[in-house]
Amino acid sequence: MQASVTSWFGLVPEQNRGNLVNKRMSAADVVSELRSGMTIGIGGWGARRKPMALVRELVRSDVTDLTIVAYGGPDVGMLCAAGKVRKLIFGFVSLDVIPLEAHFRKARQAGQIEVMELDEGMLQWGLRAACYRLPFLPIRAGLATDIQTLNTELRTVQSPYADGETLLAMPALNLDAALVHVDQADERGNGQVLGPDPYFDDLYCGAAKRRYVSCERIVDTAAMTDSGCVHTLLLDRGLVDGVVEAPFGAHPTSCSPNYGIDAEHLRTYSASAKEETGWADYRAKFVDVDDASYVNAVGGAEKVSSIPHTIF
Repeated sequence: MQASVTSWFGLVPEQNRGNLVNKRMSAADVVSELRSGMTIGIGGWGARRKPMALVRELVRSDVTDLTIVAYGGPDVGMLCAAGKVRKLIFGFVSLDVIPLEAHFRKARQAGQIEVMELDEGMLQWGLRAACYRLPFLPIRAGLATDIQTLNTELRTVQSPYADGETLLAMPALNLDAALVHVDQADERGNGQVLGPDPYFDDLYCGAAKRRYVSCERIVDTAAMTDSGCVHTLLLDRGLVDGVVEAPFGAHPTSCSPNYGIDAEHLRTYSASAKEETGWADYRAKFVDVDDASYVNAVGGAEKVSSIPHTIF
């Protein structure tokens, strides 16, 4: 068993390692490969393990007219506030400790974005269909609800077997690019999640044409298997096109076990949606800065590292 696992994760003889691709990139490199009009999936869940360093870089870019697919958090809110989103396909948009994301709410109530609101299971099923290169997957979720009323493009199918059950045909959510954040990765793109929940980051990568992973640290491949926790190896290098080392790159969302949700900062961020110049002021201080300046602005590395983990 160990031989097959280590082979999958690239532990090849030393003399052959020169042939393996180094996929290190900067956040700016990643965003330079994105284009206006793309469909981009963003991993994580609400205020948990969002690739916020990549999102802030995207906010700073001239890329716009995006379709975003997410279990949304501040990633969605910031992109809406910055006018980057044309359409949002989502299961929810929440800051967890603050139930509704204020910048998303503001954009939706103003009619600034097109939306496709789905049951959480339907969104997962759409990503799975894209992973499997299928046009759709059948699901019971969403039947006899306003999801069908509000999304008239959805169709049903009838089981060809004796049961004859009518099921909703969840269309594939094919992505041009995926952005996710993990605890650690190697330079070849193997990614490891050390927290309690992988969410659906592997599905986002599987559903996308181009896949970019930020991480708290880049480590040697061997360090990822020394513990024997093979189940934490969420992404293999075949699912990843670029790796960005971004310490505290999920802040203000959590990246357990490194740091928890920064509720204090999220309250500041959320309050900015209520003020006339709130987003512009927030952006100037926390977005239009480099990563080191951002960490200093939110209180420093020691403070972020000490944020306790939220228990759900």
